[in-house]
Amino acid sequence: MQSLFDGLLHASPLVVICIVFALVFAEDALFIGFVIPGETAAVVGGVFASRGDLPLWGMILVVISAAILGDTVGYEIGKHLGPRIMALKLLDKRRAQLQKAEDFLARRGGLAVFLGRFTAFFRAVMPALAGLSRMPYRRFAIWNFTGGIIWGGLFVTLGFVAGNSYEELAHAVGRGAAVVVGVVVVVILGVWQFRKHRAAAKPTAD
Repeated sequence: MQSLFDGLLHASPLVVICIVFALVFAEDALFIGFVIPGETAAVVGGVFASRGDLPLWGMILVVISAAILGDTVGYEIGKHLGPRIMALKLLDKRRAQLQKAEDFLARRGGLAVFLGRFTAFFRAVMPALAGLSRMPYRRFAIWNFTGGIIWGGLFVTLGFVAGNSYEELAHAVGRGAAVVVGVVVVVILGVWQFRKHRAAAKPTAD
């Protein structure tokens, strides 16, 4: 896999676009996020853009589109083939993680789709679980688009800033993503608590 990413940096812009798109898309749509590092693909795309062969906004658009489309396909697969997918023996070793993902989705709903974007395993299975649980597509789409835009923009920009130091950056993005997610969670939960208390303080109608 490392040699693939090294080779990408010397490939033509069209080849890079196709491969980065395919890796990010497949991670979300085909449940292989455990073996294909989507963050690394996005970072490499940003590194490539930093060399001037492709504008930064263009690579961000490629990654965001692949992320959103991948999740959408994953949702539809889960909606129509969910029970068959979850029964695959390939997932037997990950039943505990699947249960955590299902519990997280049950507790947080659409927010779990957004937060799952920043964890490799959740990113791979959360769309299918959302479809399997019959989450309304409109709700799923809102969180899918939000997560895809923030995730894609973040990691491509990190790669762009890092330039040729993408290997060091790839090892650090886990911490960076955790900080970003933590800030987002605090803000969202703060707003949710404020609205909850404000609603509780309103007098009830007779």
